[in-house]
Order: sequence, then structure tokens, then C-alpha cells
Amino acid sequence: MPRTSRSLVTALSSLALAAAGLTVAAGTAHAQSCSQDYLPLPDPSCQPGAFNPDVTQSTIDTTICVSGWTATVRPSSSYTTALKKQQIVEYGFTDTSTSDYEEDHFVPLELGGSPKSELNLWPEPQYGTTTAANKDTVENKLKKAVCAGTVTLADAQDAIVTDWTTALSKLGLS
Repeated sequence: MPRTSRSLVTALSSLALAAAGLTVAAGTAHAQSCSQDYLPLPDPSCQPGAFNPDVTQSTIDTTICVSGWTATVRPSSSYTTALKKQQIVEYGFTDTSTSDYEEDHFVPLELGGSPKSELNLWPEPQYGTTTAANKDTVENKLKKAVCAGTVTLADAQDAIVTDWTTALSKLGLS
């Protein structure tokens, strides 16, 4: 079989991804549009969640359970604001005011979510009946349970990714 040049393979791969409705950016494939149909959750094909490999059950006492630890990994607002603007367009929100959205970590930093992964950050609406503020309450209760040892980190992460609106009841914490 003849040797195919890297640029030809890259071009053909990009063409195939484009035909499938995907684009290539920084070496990864991203959906060109995300659906609002999953609200108050992000579209799982756009933001399935991503984890910080430094946070495991064995490291929670030196990471998430340390007061102020999330501030050491939180991305800059210039990074999250630029991403928020891009993702508001990707989600097709008619309201494009950035102040109406929180660029939220789907898997929260408090539960070992990846700080900068676009697979974990999404523009969560600040309006409606189930908002980012409601999710923050759930995140805080889950972190307390993980740090108290009543829930494992993996169970808390699974519950929040499955559906943060039912995470507390799923784990018997509501």
C-alpha cells in the first residue's frame, strides 16, 4: 500500500468530520451546534463532562476537601468569557447577553471536574425555574457528603453527570 502523506490524511479526516457535522479545532472534533432540548442539563454530545485527573478518592483530602482549593484551579474569567460567547452561539440561544449565563463546569470543580476542558464548560442559563444557582446548592451538598465520607467521589460524579436535578435524591441526600 502506498504511503499517504500526513497532510492528505488530515485533509481527508477533516472532510469526513465536516460531512458528519463536526469541525476540527485544536486537534479535537466538536459539534457545530448544541441542542437546548436537554436544559437544564447541557447537550451531552457537546458537554459530556470531563474530570481532573488530580482529583481521586485517595486525593480528596488534599484537593477538593481543602478550603479554597478550587480557586487554585479555576480558569481565568477571560478564558471562560470567550468560551461562553462561542458556546452561546453553538447552543443557538436567542438571548446573547453573556450576563444571562454562567459558564458553568458540568462536573463542578468541587467534585473534581476538569477546570478548562470545553467538554466540561457550558453556558448555563441564569433564567428559568432550574438555574445555575440551584445547581450550586446541589454541588455544595454533594461536596460535603464526599468530604464527610457518606458518598464516594465516583458516586457523586456519576449522579451529577446523570442528572444534577435528581443527584441528591439518587444518593439519599435530599
